[in-house]
Amino acid sequence: MRAVAVGACILATTAIAPASLPAAAATVRVRVFHFVDRSRTIRPRELETVVRYPARRGRYPLIVFAHGFALTPGRYASLLNAWSEAGYVVAAPVFPHTNTNARGGPTEADLVNQPGDMSFVITRLLELDREPTSALSHEIDPARIAVAGHSDGGITALATAYDSRYRDRRVRAAIVLSGAPLGGMGAFPRNGPPLLAVQGAADPINAAATTVSYFRLAARPKFLLLLLGASHLPPYTDQEPQLTIVERTTVAFLDHYLKRAPLGPLERAAHRRGLTRLVADP
Repeated sequence: MRAVAVGACILATTAIAPASLPAAAATVRVRVFHFVDRSRTIRPRELETVVRYPARRGRYPLIVFAHGFALTPGRYASLLNAWSEAGYVVAAPVFPHTNTNARGGPTEADLVNQPGDMSFVITRLLELDREPTSALSHEIDPARIAVAGHSDGGITALATAYDSRYRDRRVRAAIVLSGAPLGGMGAFPRNGPPLLAVQGAADPINAAATTVSYFRLAARPKFLLLLLGASHLPPYTDQEPQLTIVERTTVAFLDHYLKRAPLGPLERAAHRRGLTRLVADP
């Protein structure tokens, strides 16, 4: 989906995020980890992963975010910062063959390998959580894990949470932003994690009908947030008030299913007259 435009592993390096990364609020720390997955039959996968986590130490839920085609996680900095500020560890891998700077140019042919990348990143982060000297030591609650993604990243997140070929049963919630099922996915599982689908009603790249179609097939609990008049990428990066609506709705969804918070804040965040429509089946 072109935007307008587990086994063994090795941790190559761990470093403080470079100054070129978008700045987070003072309540958020940012580090970049360089993971290499040598466990699969495909050639080793190098996965630079930007991790945001609350500055105050504690056990936090984990969100693994998948970026869209020909993009990088930095494009979504505001949204990712908002999640971390709300009390989440947010990990965003740079997919080796679909990011903006992919060697030889980005290609969607590698999309089928990205759900495996998501599971690999989850595994490595949980391993780091158990290492006493790691910056992430005792920061992640392994029982509270979510995946999220936009566009091709939304396809990736959907497959990681629900596709029987790639499903990671550690996932407890999924957020799909203007995404779709991966080809050949098959039926949704009856006991899949809660789903929040978000879709621009005027999206010229991922048609709203695509999201509505897979949303109907998903088991409850599920929620569909339609952003009236919104396009494909801006609502998740810099368009206001849509970005704020997405931030507040996604945080309320995660808080309900990963932190046992009330459901009311989700409904209040999602209802904006003339801007949104919420379909809820909790």
